[in-house]
Amino acid sequence: MSARCVRQLLLISSSRLDGYEPLEFVANDINTLLKKNNVSTVLFVPYALKDYDTYLSNTKNIFSKWGYEVEGIHKSANPLQAVRNAQAIFIGGGNTFRLLKTLYDNQLIDAIQKRVLQDGIPYLGSSAGTNVATRSIHTTNDMPIVFPKSLQALELVPFNINPHYLDPDTNSTHKGETREERIVQYLEEADAGPVLGLREGTWLHVEGIKATLKGLHAARLFIPKKDAMEYESGSDMSFLLDNDWIHKCKQ
Repeated sequence: MSARCVRQLLLISSSRLDGYEPLEFVANDINTLLKKNNVSTVLFVPYALKDYDTYLSNTKNIFSKWGYEVEGIHKSANPLQAVRNAQAIFIGGGNTFRLLKTLYDNQLIDAIQKRVLQDGIPYLGSSAGTNVATRSIHTTNDMPIVFPKSLQALELVPFNINPHYLDPDTNSTHKGETREERIVQYLEEADAGPVLGLREGTWLHVEGIKATLKGLHAARLFIPKKDAMEYESGSDMSFLLDNDWIHKCKQ
């Protein structure tokens, strides 16, 4: 069996959604995934924000209501060992460049890949945590406040995601570039691949070689040299996990 056949991912656009408590809208899927894997403690990676302790405290408040302990990776004397011992990993939002740089600085890329793609522990990503789970962070919305050694990310899936995807506001007088225009600029690059635009309140559930779009809204898929397409919640997105299809769609 391929190592990637054991992956279990929830890649969420954002933890916050108007009208809901943090992560409340995806709570059922989170609990189903963690309970199925007998998870009692989640390793939280707060590297996307500067104040690790406050971020950890807020995350503990969310998960404790569901009966889980949360450990902050920054509290460990050996972050690498913390990943190796983790029952599940949650990487939260913030600045994607800061997050990826810190993952590289702590030499955690290979370790997280192994735990998720080979050992099959659950991976939860929100916003920046979703960005770094993909092929690269080329399509993040964040400012490059720091520079990671590479824009290549964890590659838990072989395509990119744009969390917080926004549709153009037809009533706005703002003349700046739309989110779609910026993604299209990325697609013009020779090595670009598909980009899934996740609107708020949506997430991608990946189990092995199966991917399902879930949540409150449709998502928008951008493919090099193709017209963008809309996919409703509940759509089977497993074709995005096929590296051969991704290669073909760029021809």
